[in-house]
Amino acid sequence: MSEVDLDAVWHCGGMSSDPGSTSSEHEEDGGAPRSAGSAYLVSPEAGPGPGVLVLHSWWGLTEGMKSTVEQLADSGFTAMAPALLPGEQPGDVAEAAGRLAEADVDATAGLILSSIVALRANSADPDAPVGVVGYSMGASWALWVATRQPLSVDAVVSYYGHQDIDFADLSAAVLCHFAESDPLVTEDQAVEMQAHLKLAGKEVEAETHPGTRHFFAESGVPVLDAEGVLGERKPSEEAAAATAWLRSVDFLRSRLAG
Repeated sequence: MSEVDLDAVWHCGGMSSDPGSTSSEHEEDGGAPRSAGSAYLVSPEAGPGPGVLVLHSWWGLTEGMKSTVEQLADSGFTAMAPALLPGEQPGDVAEAAGRLAEADVDATAGLILSSIVALRANSADPDAPVGVVGYSMGASWALWVATRQPLSVDAVVSYYGHQDIDFADLSAAVLCHFAESDPLVTEDQAVEMQAHLKLAGKEVEAETHPGTRHFFAESGVPVLDAEGVLGERKPSEEAAAATAWLRSVDFLRSRLAG
């Protein structure tokens, strides 16, 4: 287990915080380079495996997300999760939504692009594409980066995420897990996104997990029901999360096998 300083990758890898730019630095208004941030990296005990990037929800890089990275390593993957949002874990929906609204989209995009460079450098085959597992906000970013860099991403696992971008350039297979009761991704949005992917000729699988709420697949954080009320995970939601996890790992193995 290790913390990865992405600043070195930022400068050496030639990635930019501006997804539309090719420069190696992005500067604040004051002219100082912005830090690329850090990430949590874990490789299997037997040595590096295929790379999987983990992108967290608005709750941040929690201990639960670090545990997800460790579970992926136990399953044979070299896994890494960048800290996309600064600060401590939000205490409620308003604080979380506010922090997300204040986030610099260009900086987050650059951090994700830099993270893929770092992950590939630490995986079994630095030339091979990686998988991306995203939760909520992170799932939207996962679908974005797979479309933005189709040669770098072979598989996407999206937990209660949504994107309405043009998927024409996407080449990765996509597995979507949706919650049944969800104020952030409605049933219509989930169906519409699947339809867009299929109409574009993309490989997509999707499952809506009965009796679950948004964030059901994340340990250590509250779930969010259709009325926007936070609550604790039920045992049935923990069971659904475990089922979804097994399917996700099998999906990644089938797409990222050497």
